[in-house]
Amino acid sequence: MQHFSNAATGDIVLAMADRIIANKAYLSEIDGKIGDGDHGVNMAKGFGMAADRLRDGSYRLSEALDTLGTVLMSEIGGSMGPLYGVMFTGFAESLPKSDAVDSTAFSRMLHAGLDEVQSIGGAKVGDKTLLDTLIPAIEAFDQATGSGATFQNALVALRTAAEAGRDSTIDLVAKIGRASRLGDRSRGVLDAGATSCALILVTLAEGVTMKLTS
Repeated sequence: MQHFSNAATGDIVLAMADRIIANKAYLSEIDGKIGDGDHGVNMAKGFGMAADRLRDGSYRLSEALDTLGTVLMSEIGGSMGPLYGVMFTGFAESLPKSDAVDSTAFSRMLHAGLDEVQSIGGAKVGDKTLLDTLIPAIEAFDQATGSGATFQNALVALRTAAEAGRDSTIDLVAKIGRASRLGDRSRGVLDAGATSCALILVTLAEGVTMKLTS
């Protein structure tokens, strides 16, 4: 059965940080159309701070995710810091004590992060938030594994659904946060949170795929 090792895979989190930092201006540009315009700045700051603390050693994936989550919760303002912070700490706490992470354990990790996000917000799919990316991606992964797909192919399904979920927010009207005040004027623009969530999930899937063994 395909799996990856929790040990010494913290570099996946460094790859996430690099991806977010590279898209700093893009994320802020999107956010500026219907929001505060600081999403990319705040995300890059938080991910960069976490990366600085992780670059000097070899970390378990769970340790790296916990470091990222803690930084985002405690040191980054706005609404996205706490949301992503609890998501990543939820991921970290759910990883198995043993090194081997199979598709079942990975699904538990994803659901743990989702549960944490939903515990502090009232958003649902269709509200033009990061959940429009996160929930379809998790559902696609579970549907793939439930149909007998390999871990690797289920990760492909996750990536495809994450990107489709991101793109779906163009046609949605914001129901949560500052953008909700715009009503129908929020339609026609990608949601910044859904976009950053897609970047995170795609990078996570890419990193895990590279580390899979049978």
